[in-house]
Amino acid sequence: MGEPSYIPYLFVSLSQRFGLLLACAFAVLTLAPMGRLGLKRAPRGSQTLLQILLFGIFGILGTYTGNNVFQSYANLRAMAVITAGLFGGPAVGFGSALIAAGHRYLIDVGGFSALPCALATLAEGTAAGLIAAKLPGRSLDWRLALILGVVGESLHMGLVLGLSRPYEEALILVRVIGLPMIVVNSLGAALLVEAFSLRSHLRGKQDSTQVQQILTIASRTVGHLRKGLSAASAAATAGIIHELVDVAAVALTDKSEILAHVGEGADHHKAGAPIRTEATQRVLSTGIPLRIEGAEEIGCTGFACPLTSGAVVPLRKSGEVVGCLKLYGTRKQPLDMTHFELARGLAELFSIQLELEDIQTTNQLLALAEIRRLQAQINPHFLFNSLNTIASLCRTAPQSARELLLDLAHYMRQNLDSSRGFIPLSDELSRVRSYLSIEQARFGERIRCQMDVDGEVMDWPIPPLIIQPLVENGVKHGILPREEGGTVRVAARREDGHLCVCIEDDGVGMPEERQNDLVAAGGLESTSKGIGLTNCNQRLVQIFGAEYALDIASSPGHGTRISFRLPRPRALAEQAAAPVQ
Repeated sequence: MGEPSYIPYLFVSLSQRFGLLLACAFAVLTLAPMGRLGLKRAPRGSQTLLQILLFGIFGILGTYTGNNVFQSYANLRAMAVITAGLFGGPAVGFGSALIAAGHRYLIDVGGFSALPCALATLAEGTAAGLIAAKLPGRSLDWRLALILGVVGESLHMGLVLGLSRPYEEALILVRVIGLPMIVVNSLGAALLVEAFSLRSHLRGKQDSTQVQQILTIASRTVGHLRKGLSAASAAATAGIIHELVDVAAVALTDKSEILAHVGEGADHHKAGAPIRTEATQRVLSTGIPLRIEGAEEIGCTGFACPLTSGAVVPLRKSGEVVGCLKLYGTRKQPLDMTHFELARGLAELFSIQLELEDIQTTNQLLALAEIRRLQAQINPHFLFNSLNTIASLCRTAPQSARELLLDLAHYMRQNLDSSRGFIPLSDELSRVRSYLSIEQARFGERIRCQMDVDGEVMDWPIPPLIIQPLVENGVKHGILPREEGGTVRVAARREDGHLCVCIEDDGVGMPEERQNDLVAAGGLESTSKGIGLTNCNQRLVQIFGAEYALDIASSPGHGTRISFRLPRPRALAEQAAAPVQ
């Protein structure tokens, strides 16, 4: 067959074999997840080695699928090593090219084109990897692959002409294989890179969707799991997952029993029952996530259990396994690797949420300890001034002195009583009235008070010393600096399931810049050794969260308004209702 007639044959032959290699590449990308094969951008460690081997083997196949022409090979190695470099970077490009080039040289040691062909392959893979390093995130571009293919294979032909001898045979070889190899390898590299680009894009969209799904589940379950792993929190969490994830069933367990099971198999996987499956027992004992295929691996002892596949992952708290999250599939609704990865991601987030329970409890204990420390503090100046006022009234108004003494005793008793962490709103308002009665006895009509409190919120559990210090700040720093005095108003009502409290005075007020720095920088403090705005704000945030911080509004000459909201958790209500010992 003459040179001109052999060229069309090479075009057809190489194109057919390129189609075969491209089909194999799509099979690898489609049938096996890229992550499991290590096919990830910017690989590390073992993933880099795996990618070098995969693309190196692909380069060897490019040699074997070629045509034997004049003691050489018209081959498709270039498209493999160029793709390797653009996808995996310098290490993968050089490593896979070294494997493919080494193989090409060794199968034809001493052949007149072995060395230039090997050098060209090594140069193409290395150049592609270096370009990928210069263009991070943008190297999977078919146009770039096309240009590299044209330049690389042109260099290949130039090396054959420059290094192969006799020159006449090298020239004939290049005339025959040059154009087909340049065209097919360039188009092949472009198509292969585009295939990897599309697969990466689709995987990125899939990962993004999965992350969004995990975040949605996490945001809806955090309020439940922060209370700990219980039957109630597990049932709520399992219901949310079953609603948002396409699985047949969802279950959560502790170390011994099923806390919740929603979906298929709920007729015999009942909440409160002992754990039935061997797979769950294995995960609880080893702490290793388990993907299950087949009813036998699940090991359910129930009759005709519909569950045929599953993902069982451990839930941890303080480094110890405290339970399991389980996603189940059936024959009609099987699980795949995506569900397993989703379960692992959810388990990690749920474990963090369970850790938050201890952190929240610690913060609440610290806040309660701070409350008890503050309750034990009596400002000596306030006490001495109160006693002096009572002494001055003993002769002139003994009945008033008696009532004031009772108010002082009541005020002191409430400050010293640390038997409960939370008290009803009525107790705190009683403390406020006792304080105002004492101050009104000292300053007379300069201090006026108005209270507007809904009767239905009088038993609302609140931290002690959360309203009285704010009233005291209003009196000392707002009203008393005015010669004519003023009025302090206390209002409390229920709104949207919260207790809303407002303390307002018509005193001297403060500038805006003072408000901005007030809570964070220490602000106005009561003379009761630091029981002021800052402390009240810190305790509210510690116990209930940042969304329950104080809201301060003020302007010079127009008074100050401080408001806050409080939730009514069931545990706090029970604590507030507990009798005083």
